[in-house]
Amino acid sequence: MSGRAKLDDVPERLVRAAVGLLAEQGPSAVKARTVASASGLSTMVVYSHFGGIPELMRAVADHGFTELGAAFARVPVTEDPIADLFAMALTCRRVARENPHLYDLMFGLSTRATYRPLSDADLRLSGHSPAFREAHAHVAAACGRLVRSGRVEQQDPDVIAAQLWSLVHGYVTLELAEHFVEFEDAVAQVLLPLGVNFSVGLGDERARAEASHQVGVRLYDSIVEGLQDR
Repeated sequence: MSGRAKLDDVPERLVRAAVGLLAEQGPSAVKARTVASASGLSTMVVYSHFGGIPELMRAVADHGFTELGAAFARVPVTEDPIADLFAMALTCRRVARENPHLYDLMFGLSTRATYRPLSDADLRLSGHSPAFREAHAHVAAACGRLVRSGRVEQQDPDVIAAQLWSLVHGYVTLELAEHFVEFEDAVAQVLLPLGVNFSVGLGDERARAEASHQVGVRLYDSIVEGLQDR
């Protein structure tokens, strides 16, 4: 590998090292020294490439959104947009559960996170990140298909996407905080009927919405099976 290739690979190595530390030990483990050690690089490399840990964590959050976007991209576009959207909801839940600390960082939560924020507020807004917008575009596109399908009342797809984004991340946040431990199957007992009620509220027929959500479960299961076969 050339010197230039090695140099270009350094930021990604640092980001992946920080992601691993978050998953294994939590935010308190993410320091310049520990990230450098985990990536096999020197501490000064962290500062020379990112300026400091806050800037590195911004790159880590973008990495998380890129991974979320890639996960959304694995959900096939079918003739049932509600099924597609519920498969995306389950996908988002899976991604969050795989690395809850990274999820916290991505969405600015504080339940488990202790990150030192950047001083420039504009740089902290995940919704302004190109990585976030690319991930969210999958949801917005599916909401556009939903409106065009005629199953719901005519309304702004971007507003539906924002409402659905709030619904899914509200559920995921509460589940990660163990608010649903009393349920034997929180997805079946809470998230799925929540999605059905949301669809009905938009104008869909209840029986059709329930059927679509069951299709979404099967669609998601097939995606997970495909990932396991890799």
